[in-house]
Amino acid sequence: MQATRIIAIRHGETAWNVDTRLQGHLDIDLNDAGRWQAARVAQALADEPIDAIYASDLLRAWQTAQAIANVANCPLAPHTGLRERGFGAFEGKTYAEIETTWPEMSQEWRKRDPDWAPPGGESLTALRQRVLTTVNTLAAQHIGAQMVLVAHGGVMDILYRLATGQGLQAPRAWQLGNAAINRLLWTPEGLTLVGWADTSHLESDSLDETSA
Repeated sequence: MQATRIIAIRHGETAWNVDTRLQGHLDIDLNDAGRWQAARVAQALADEPIDAIYASDLLRAWQTAQAIANVANCPLAPHTGLRERGFGAFEGKTYAEIETTWPEMSQEWRKRDPDWAPPGGESLTALRQRVLTTVNTLAAQHIGAQMVLVAHGGVMDILYRLATGQGLQAPRAWQLGNAAINRLLWTPEGLTLVGWADTSHLESDSLDETSA
């Protein structure tokens, strides 16, 4: 069978995660907890056979991926297709600030309309297509092997939905914790879920993305 094993990792914690502030394409680095989480997930994967590591070029994901690559002694490459959803005007704002400043748009966001996008931002439909195209392209290069993808909460959410057949508007009942280990299997027919939200390598629960 033509298959690629995928380990998908959301970046470690940032100060903006703690503040519930939307990061989107803004380049925020890891906080101390995030750097610790990156080191822990790197150690957890130390004995895994890894053929390649790809990461979003945004600093929080890149720093997490670098920790993994240093321990695995494995090639690391950036890919903009793994970036977080672009939130446009919402970026840099907390959830509460968005609700106060743009109450009507906040409602549209919460409804998860697949084709709605914040001003200057990206719709869920566009995000889904971007993630699907990126995963298909990268996984096809590593058939029979295992690769690591380091990205963001919105990307993890799309991967889960693709692997389980969940629609973009389906309420989320799965976790998207910082530095959690998620496992999928890719074939030309699509993604299959193997394991999700493993945080056993972390001593305390990582923050969950409440609205990807």
